[in-house]
Amino acid sequence: MVAALTLDALRRHAISRSLFKPLSLPAAVRRLGFVQADPMRAPARAQDLILHQRVRDYRAGDLERRYERLGLEEDAFVNYGFVPREMLALLHPRTPRQAWDAATTRRARELLAFVRERGSVHPREVGEVFAHHGRVAGYWGGDLNASTRLLDHMHHRGWLRVRRREGGMRVYEAMDHPPQDDSPVARRARAEALVDAIVHLYAPLPAPSLGYLVTLLRYGAPHLVAETRAVVKAARTRYGHAVVDGTVWFWPADENPASRRLRPDDTVRLLAPFDPVVWDRRRFEILWGWAYRFEAYVPAPRRTMGHYALPLLWGEQMPGWANLRLERGRLVHALGFVSGRAPRDPAFKRALDEALARFEDFLAGYGRVAPGA
Repeated sequence: MVAALTLDALRRHAISRSLFKPLSLPAAVRRLGFVQADPMRAPARAQDLILHQRVRDYRAGDLERRYERLGLEEDAFVNYGFVPREMLALLHPRTPRQAWDAATTRRARELLAFVRERGSVHPREVGEVFAHHGRVAGYWGGDLNASTRLLDHMHHRGWLRVRRREGGMRVYEAMDHPPQDDSPVARRARAEALVDAIVHLYAPLPAPSLGYLVTLLRYGAPHLVAETRAVVKAARTRYGHAVVDGTVWFWPADENPASRRLRPDDTVRLLAPFDPVVWDRRRFEILWGWAYRFEAYVPAPRRTMGHYALPLLWGEQMPGWANLRLERGRLVHALGFVSGRAPRDPAFKRALDEALARFEDFLAGYGRVAPGA
């Protein structure tokens, strides 16, 4: 346990350990361990926004363009996203909480045989060949081919993997996972590694947030629920920890949140709503003193920050947020501040202008930003 730890030190630790010096794309994903994905582009996808802060010369869409060569996988962890390929051994074979009925199992086996025969398949091709499967309700309204939904479920069960994307759509190929040692010791070791990955990505973590994130592992590792709960119960013997203002905090045992070497720079960063620095809303409010809300699915009249507000980090401060959009290929921004006005320090304005210029270069990866914008 670290004595006399302060919220200021935890704040510096949270920023410095996550916003590391930019690396290559594969090295950054491995350093993080997981990059949450989201299809909404406002004006960039979450995975691109996260990597923009951590990858040298990253352009929006680089992850999708280079995916086949990076040794990564799209898969479920605490949410859906990208993981290093070696993490699959911790997540699979995955035993879903809800078993298929006989008819669904039969259709899945037919579809798997089709994928193996073709090598890789696009959902459109599958939908045409298996149109007799009918249609089902979509996740976000409307309907879709039942075969498309089945592909998604087969991917989650580990029968398929995403080979690449075409126009944002997953192209699948068959996947086989080697048999796993299912002994209690081996299961516990996999559970420890998964919880370690959570702590590594989101530390320093308040104890309630660690518990919540481990419940989300029911998505990526439903077969290890009992084991991951046991790891959380033993967290004080596995992770560094301290009580600060009545809350227990956890971090990797080999780190020191009180280190004087932790000094965030004065850069302005526009962070994704799912960036590891801001993902935990409980931690965000404790460390920065105000409640950030993701309002993309809130009716417009009830929004207080905007459709896709990006928390605005300046050094150690989080003074407000930004909403960005493209108009005729040029970036337009609207800012909001917790105090009601922007920081008066001229250094903030310079850092903000530099951040917006970097963001325009980043968006050029989508091919929608006007030259010289």
